[in-house]
Amino acid sequence: MVAFDEATLRPLVPAVIGVLVRRGADFAAAEDAVQEALVEAWRTFGRGDDGAGGDGGDDGAGATAGPRDLKGWLVTVAWRRFLDAVRSESARQRREVVVDGRPGPGPTEDADDTLHVFFLCAHPALTPASAVALTLRAVAGLTTRQVAEAYLVPEATMAQRISRAKRTVSGESFDRPGDLATVRRVLYLVFNEGYSGDVDLAAEAIRLTRQLVELAGPHGEDPETDGLLALMLLHHARRPARTRADGTLVPLAEQDRGLWDTTLVEEGVTVLQSALSRQRRGEYQLQAAIAALHADAPTTAETDWVQVVQWYDELLALTGSPVVRLNRAVAVGEADGPRAGLAALAEVDPDVPRHRAASAYLHERAGDLATAARLYAEAAGLATNVPERTHLTRQAARLNQASAAD
Repeated sequence: MVAFDEATLRPLVPAVIGVLVRRGADFAAAEDAVQEALVEAWRTFGRGDDGAGGDGGDDGAGATAGPRDLKGWLVTVAWRRFLDAVRSESARQRREVVVDGRPGPGPTEDADDTLHVFFLCAHPALTPASAVALTLRAVAGLTTRQVAEAYLVPEATMAQRISRAKRTVSGESFDRPGDLATVRRVLYLVFNEGYSGDVDLAAEAIRLTRQLVELAGPHGEDPETDGLLALMLLHHARRPARTRADGTLVPLAEQDRGLWDTTLVEEGVTVLQSALSRQRRGEYQLQAAIAALHADAPTTAETDWVQVVQWYDELLALTGSPVVRLNRAVAVGEADGPRAGLAALAEVDPDVPRHRAASAYLHERAGDLATAARLYAEAAGLATNVPERTHLTRQAARLNQASAAD
């Protein structure tokens, strides 16, 4: 018997799905069967104090011992659930053939199709929202309820989204070449969702990216996936200092750097250095290089802004992204002064998100407080979340009070 908890159970989910698909189940049916097996596992082995294990929501605090071969147990139970579902629809000839050809009991297949499941969940036919939801369920092993809570939508709505996504990819073969770039984009979307409900999506994205790094080869073999991991680690390291107790945002310049997680910073820098040494730079590596410069500086004023601008120049040449161009303008304002930053910002489409906030910051740096206050207020009206809106509103109020005092 081995320890049974969520940390040992969930990483097995995509591999078990892969076994069922290899045996003849379509992806949608396999995923459903594995979810039922997870519920059965919690009923059988989970002894959480809150009794929530049957929904997959147990935090492992009350974990007990599980079977010696947990993956094999899950495969056996999931396959039985799949066969039960097939028999209940025996009028369908194709599924009857699958039942007739099912393999007998034996050792769990050695092939690990986790990477193929990653590819299916990030299929280009899926919308970004559907790809993220399916990844969290089929790769991360979260329940539909957990995914719904993370995205603040009704469980029924999320169930429909996941069901549609599964139907979209069910006809795809595991032999179809996958796209790591698409998987990386999906994982970064998960990471940027942060924390909601009872699931820390940022931490979950880091776990899945670590898994993707291992599947793609040793560190350095796929430098852009390593770069994504480094970027996540460096951003996540600053999380304890990013908000106040009341939930309001703390700008980078005001953050208590003593709260930053130095272990994550060190790991992120090490992973990044390995990736950059391969001389195959991608956007995540370049973003991580910028994050590493921020992490290395004792204060905002001591940041090597000239090098930050150089990294942004390279990132802009690679992506042509208007958001990168906006961030570069702010960095230019730090390196060469706010007037230079405003000149660079004038080349950015004013409809780019956070354009007014960046302009307000640079105008404040330039001493034009009235214009900065107006722009902060306009930016607050365009903010897409409450913490950002609150922060920008307070910035506007602060400058208005300062102007009135003068």
